[in-house]
Amino acid sequence: MSAPPRRILATTLILALTASTLLACGDDEPDSNSKKITVWSLEDVADRVTATKAIIADFTAQTGIQVDLVTVNEDQFPSLIAANAAAGDLPDVVGSVSLAGIRTLAGNELLHASANAEVVDKLGKQTFSPRALELTSDDGKQLSVPSDGWGQLLVYRKDLFAAAGLAAPDTYERITAAAAKLNTGGVAGITAATAPSDVFTQQTFEHLALANGCQLTDDSGKVTLDSPQCVEAFRFYGDLIRTSSVKGAQDVDTTRATYFAGKAAMVIWSPFILDELAGLRNDAKPTCPQCQADPTFLAKNSGFVTAIKGPNGTEPAQYGEISSWAVLDGAAADPAKSFVEYMLGDGYPRWFGMSPEGRFPVRKGTAGEPEKFLTAWNTSQAGVDVKKPLAEVYGDEVLATLRRSPDTFGRWGLTQGQGNLVGAMLGELPVPKALTDVYSGKSDAAAAAGRAKKDVEAIKAGVN
Repeated sequence: MSAPPRRILATTLILALTASTLLACGDDEPDSNSKKITVWSLEDVADRVTATKAIIADFTAQTGIQVDLVTVNEDQFPSLIAANAAAGDLPDVVGSVSLAGIRTLAGNELLHASANAEVVDKLGKQTFSPRALELTSDDGKQLSVPSDGWGQLLVYRKDLFAAAGLAAPDTYERITAAAAKLNTGGVAGITAATAPSDVFTQQTFEHLALANGCQLTDDSGKVTLDSPQCVEAFRFYGDLIRTSSVKGAQDVDTTRATYFAGKAAMVIWSPFILDELAGLRNDAKPTCPQCQADPTFLAKNSGFVTAIKGPNGTEPAQYGEISSWAVLDGAAADPAKSFVEYMLGDGYPRWFGMSPEGRFPVRKGTAGEPEKFLTAWNTSQAGVDVKKPLAEVYGDEVLATLRRSPDTFGRWGLTQGQGNLVGAMLGELPVPKALTDVYSGKSDAAAAAGRAKKDVEAIKAGVN
C-alpha cells in the first residue's frame, strides 16, 4: 500500500549534529578521479530497489564508475546521516531526499559547496521546472538537483457534481457549496485528514492554507499564523470538517477507504491514490457499490483539482513535495556529479517510471527535446499487480494537468529560509493539534491560529 511520503529530517538530526564535532570531510582529501562512489537512496521498496540497481548497472557499464548503493529507510535517515557525519563517513550522494531534508542538510553544511549547482548548470536550468529550482535554492544558491515531485490533490465525484449542477471544487467557495449540498444520504460532503498526530493532516491543511495566501512566516522569519489569511484558513477547514465530513479522527487510510467505499463526494489525498483508484493494486481497491459490477467506476467518475484558490489568495496554489539528488560535502565530486547527471538523463525515465503516479518529472526534457521526459512519463507503466499507463485510465487532459502541477507547488517556510523550522515542526505538529480545537468547538479559528503561532514560535526558538 502506498501513501504520501512522510520524510521528516527533523529535530533528531539538528540536535545530533549540533552536539557533534562534524568530521564530514575527514582527514583525507576526496579523490575526484575515484572510480567508486557510495550512494544512499531513501527509496527502499523492494521492487524499486531492484529497478534502481538495474539503472546503476547501466551507469557503471557506461562510465566504469562503481556504485555502492545503500538503501535507507526514511525514518532512519536522520540518525544515520548524523552518525556518519560525526564519523567522517558521509556517502558521496544521497537521493530521494525531501525539501525539508535538503534544507536541514544545508543548514548543517553537509552539502557540497558547488557540485549540485554545477550539475543543474550542465543539464541546463531551462530544462527544469522553475518552481522546482526555486524551492531547492536558498538566496540564489542551488542546494540540490531536483528530480521528481508530487502535489496534493482534491479528488471529487464528477457524477455527483454533474447531477447536482456543481462546478469543479477549485475555490473555497465552491468546495464549501459542494460539501454542504452533497453531504446527504449516507455520503459525506468531503473526507480529509484530522488526526492531530499525523503528518498527513499537516500536509492537507497546508495545501488549503497556501490557497488562501496563509504563510508560516514572512520574509524576515516572523511567524504569521495569526494573519487574516491564516485565520480564514483555520475557519474554512474547521467549518468544513465540522459540518460536512466524517466524524472522528481521520487519517491517510480512513480517508481513502471512505472515498473508495463511495461514502464521500470529495477527498484530499496525494497522487499516490491514482494507481489504487484505477484498481492496479490488489491491497487497496475501490469497494463502492457500483465498483462490484465495474471496478473502474470510481476512476471513470473522479475528477482531480490540483491548485486551489481561497478568497484572500492572489493565485491558485498547491502543496507539493519535491525529491532531490544531492552531492554531499567531502564527496568524490566528479564521479558523483556524473552519477547524478545520469539519473537525470539516460536513467531518468526508468527512475520516475518506478512509480509514475507519485513522481512527476521536474526536469521536463533536454535542450534539444524540451518535452522528452514529460512524454516519457505519460507512457510510464503505473501499478503493482496490474501495470498500465495512467493515460489509459484517466485520459490525456488529466495527465496534462498533473504534469503541469509542479509549477504551482508551494511550501511553508522554505523560500523564507526557515527549512530547519519546517523540519522541527513536522516532529511536533503544532498546527494539526490546534486545528483539533476548531473541529471540536473548543475554540474559534482566531484562537486556534493564535495557539499555533505561539507553539511554532517556541519551536523556532529551539532550532535557531
